Amino acid sequence: MNPSERIDELIAGITDWRGKTFAGIRQVILEADPGIIEEWKWMGSPVWSRDGMIAVANAHKGKVKLTFAHGAGLADPDRLFNAGLTGNARRAIDFFEGDKINKRALKQLVRAAIAYNHARLKKNAPAARARTGRSSKA
Repeated sequence: MNPSERIDELIAGITDWRGKTFAGIRQVILEADPGIIEEWKWMGSPVWSRDGMIAVANAHKGKVKLTFAHGAGLADPDRLFNAGLTGNARRAIDFFEGDKINKRALKQLVRAAIAYNHARLKKNAPAARARTGRSSKA
């Protein structure tokens, strides 16, 4: 079973409001950029990546948590982050029963995470070339 099928199965198994919320979050993430890849990590966590991890989601008792791997480095003008605010790297959004997903703001946050990953790749590329002795010219 591929990661997307596992995520489908996970969501189908959550029969309360959390399943619908989880599905909505997933849809917004995938709509944000066609290059996003779904992965299945850590014995059962859906992960979305593009040039590095964007976010991981989990259904917990009473909430759905969406954690951005590099959330501390992202601008959050709509103040979506409401959990993990003191961490050095991660930031999370806890969705509770009755919460609406701000689709526009969540897409912007996902796109900001992708831009962050691209910037890290560019920043680290010269160091990687130096270690391997490869030139940046093809």
